[in-house]
Amino acid sequence: MTSDAAKPEPHITRISLDAIDHQLIGLLQRDGRASYADLAPAVGLSAPAVRQRVQRLIEGGVVQIVAVTDPLALGLPVMALVGIKVNGDALAVADALGAIDRVIYVVVTGGAYDVFAEVVCGDMSELFHVINGEIRPMPGVAAVESFPYFDIRTHRFTWDTSTD
Repeated sequence: MTSDAAKPEPHITRISLDAIDHQLIGLLQRDGRASYADLAPAVGLSAPAVRQRVQRLIEGGVVQIVAVTDPLALGLPVMALVGIKVNGDALAVADALGAIDRVIYVVVTGGAYDVFAEVVCGDMSELFHVINGEIRPMPGVAAVESFPYFDIRTHRFTWDTSTD
């Protein structure tokens, strides 16, 4: 349950997107380091026009240009999805989970669990500490179940962005 003061905000595109915007998003999903000069001919615009469009997409919160890291390459081979049942405000618990360094992703959901958190750790003892020492004692946490990853088969950063 959530309080009236802490309602989730809908994730709605706040700027209008046309076919060229969707093309640019697709190209940036494949290569976020592509230059405006490289993107321009692909969408039929000049490099300065592409720069303006990309900047508008960034400022509008539609895209972020970031480096994607590989936890395994960083020495963090233990990964788990943690399902959390909450007594009280799920958003408050989600925000508190987001403050834990080893938690890299948090979603509020419906179903058997109120919140899911993705955790990356250096070893199983660190995962145990995060779950037992940081998540379980958190106010509002009623139950915790962990799902350690054995293998990641699909990790996708590109998808069709059109809404047609």
